[in-house]
Amino acid sequence: MNLLKETIEDTKEYYLLSKDDEARLGHKSIDSSFFGYKTHLAMTEERIITAAVVTTGEKGDGPELPGLLEISQQNGMEVDTIIGDAAYSGKENLRLAKEQNIDIVAKLNPAVSQGCRKEGDHFHYNKDAGMFVCPAGHLAIRKVRGGKKNVPGNQVDSYFFDVEKCKVCPFKEGCYKEGSKTKSYSISIKSELHKDQMVFQETEYYRDKSKERYKIEAKNSELKNVHGYGRADSYGIQSMEMQGAMAIFTVNLKRILKLI
Repeated sequence: MNLLKETIEDTKEYYLLSKDDEARLGHKSIDSSFFGYKTHLAMTEERIITAAVVTTGEKGDGPELPGLLEISQQNGMEVDTIIGDAAYSGKENLRLAKEQNIDIVAKLNPAVSQGCRKEGDHFHYNKDAGMFVCPAGHLAIRKVRGGKKNVPGNQVDSYFFDVEKCKVCPFKEGCYKEGSKTKSYSISIKSELHKDQMVFQETEYYRDKSKERYKIEAKNSELKNVHGYGRADSYGIQSMEMQGAMAIFTVNLKRILKLI
């Protein structure tokens, strides 16, 4: 049994160095992972896709929101509301939305607030697993909350990683201190932006708009199950972008004809 476990772990590590050297290991839950790429979409309430960004599998959803917003606006969209899940309610996204007078209909989760992190500190929150993912694509194995209960300004969430993987990680420089017995990533739960979002979440407008979020999941399902976008046809992120462009063009054309 131990040999089998070691073999499975070695195989997962080998995936990171497979034939497609641009693909990465991503996570759909704590127990479920995939190897490849992610496509982040922006879509109107009429189900027309207005922007798409292809990234490697380990990337988080939240950091892609500014790019999706900018592309949608360049494509002629006037945006007053963004509907998404908890991954999009991070501090930077809330700040951007406030600057442009845009409402974000996304459930607030303190874990997505990364505070004042320096550029290049690319730990991303995975909403499906409820954990942070390191730059190498490894998922945190446990979370610990510190500070006084019910006092958000004093609380900190610490996410701990498997230090044995850190010791042999090719990205450990600047991330893991040689000889350390643990590797953690901590975030403070405090933000006026989040307090404003908590108030917004109690409004009737928020509740009504949040009912529209299912549409993006239905569109993802259509792309994957009807147009074969659930599996890459070739190697490399450029090929994935081309495949995505063709699939999205097709579903948009079908939707436009349906609306007409």
